[in-house]
Amino acid sequence: MKVALASDHAGYELKIGITKYLVERGIDFYDFGCGPGENVDYVDYGEKAAQKVSSGEYTRAILCCGTGLGMAIVANKYSGIRATPCYDGYTAELSRQHNDSNCLTLGGRILPLDEALEIVKIWLETDFEEGRHRQRINKILQVEERNFKT
Repeated sequence: MKVALASDHAGYELKIGITKYLVERGIDFYDFGCGPGENVDYVDYGEKAAQKVSSGEYTRAILCCGTGLGMAIVANKYSGIRATPCYDGYTAELSRQHNDSNCLTLGGRILPLDEALEIVKIWLETDFEEGRHRQRINKILQVEERNFKT
């Protein structure tokens, strides 16, 4: 697994905590920004990471902003991205099992680090269930095919 990591200024501290978690577990990742003390638009950094997953260069992305919502909106503009804002372990687990989420978005202004790390752990360790969920993912891919034509 290769993870693209990014944040805006509101998600920066959360991203730093997640970085330490990934390092401790030996998970391959790259931080696409932002840096400390920067006041930036989430769009610029969410786009960098989402593009890497969309292209297949990275397997998954974890994006942090104030609520996780803005990053999810940006990431979902890319073909093949299934970005899910998760706020607890249950939503993280189901986002993987049922939706094969490949982009987790988190809110630095609403999640304490310990809760965010539990969400990351569950999201990284949970497999897609396939079965009936595969047909739904295939339908999503068909929607993308119709609407993401360049």
